[in-house]
Amino acid sequence: MLEILLILLVIAAIAGMFGMTRVSGMALTGVRIIIVVALVLFLLVLVGVIGLAA
Repeated sequence: MLEILLILLVIAAIAGMFGMTRVSGMALTGVRIIIVVALVLFLLVLVGVIGLAA
């Protein structure tokens, strides 16, 4: 998941340098979605670990 995130960030940076704002925006939207999914998964794991410890 981290690899996809980094690839999309690189694509967004390169597209932004060449003035392709739509491609850059789409790549950044993908990055935002992946970050949200990763945070939700992290919180679910964290709640599960705390639930098991209690």
